Amino acid sequence: MDTKKEMVVPAIQNGTVIDHIPTTAVYQVIHLLGLEKYEDEVLIGNNLSSKKHIRKGIIKVKNRHFSKEEISMIALVAPMATIVNIKNYEVVEKLDAEIPDHIDGIIKCMNPMCITNHEVIPTKFDVVDKENLKLKCHYCEKFTTKEGLHFD
Repeated sequence: MDTKKEMVVPAIQNGTVIDHIPTTAVYQVIHLLGLEKYEDEVLIGNNLSSKKHIRKGIIKVKNRHFSKEEISMIALVAPMATIVNIKNYEVVEKLDAEIPDHIDGIIKCMNPMCITNHEVIPTKFDVVDKENLKLKCHYCEKFTTKEGLHFD
């Protein structure tokens, strides 16, 4: 007799679930949010079956909620992600990661001559193409694409 075994992951009482992460972006999201250094529970699932997409990643973070800036960083590498805030085992908020119109201070300009790479000035970018992720530097007007993203 062949019995299927399934590992059950406990629900979190308080925290955040980041769902529908592209499988290629899971570890980048972990790094961007500094979760490799987080000292409470972090559950990482990757290459999981998905109804929305063929495969997905998921990250559950106990006792942590993310700021707008952090959600913007998630959106830049995982624009289809869903952020679910949980309190007392209940979903209290469900957000789609959305790429903002403007991004301040979280991405480095890829132009080595840009003033932001030589002086202590926070970067500013306008998002000119959300679908293909194309950003325009406020200072030097050079474009950065998804492939050229470097986070501060």
